Amino acid sequence: MSGDHTEHYCRNGEEIGDKYVCTYGCPVNQDGCGICSKTMMMLHPLMEAVRSGGDLVNLGGEGKYEKTIVCPDGCIIFKLTATPLGNENFHKGGFWKEP
Repeated sequence: MSGDHTEHYCRNGEEIGDKYVCTYGCPVNQDGCGICSKTMMMLHPLMEAVRSGGDLVNLGGEGKYEKTIVCPDGCIIFKLTATPLGNENFHKGGFWKEP
């Protein structure tokens, strides 16, 4: 992003090519800065769907583990890409059940 004014640009400072990574917590970029809180409100349910074994295609995604999201301010497009870790599904593994 570039220009001689700040209107219609990201107030969180997102730039083309920024990459955010997370496992369970909120995504952070290579500088350790967190993703915009308004965007996180949109990402959280999608991330939980994937963690629960869901398919993002059912939520408008391009693939089981991919979905494009436009930030609430309409100035940034994010691509959510999940990578399966091979861990047992929390909901199917009985972790929350008493012995």
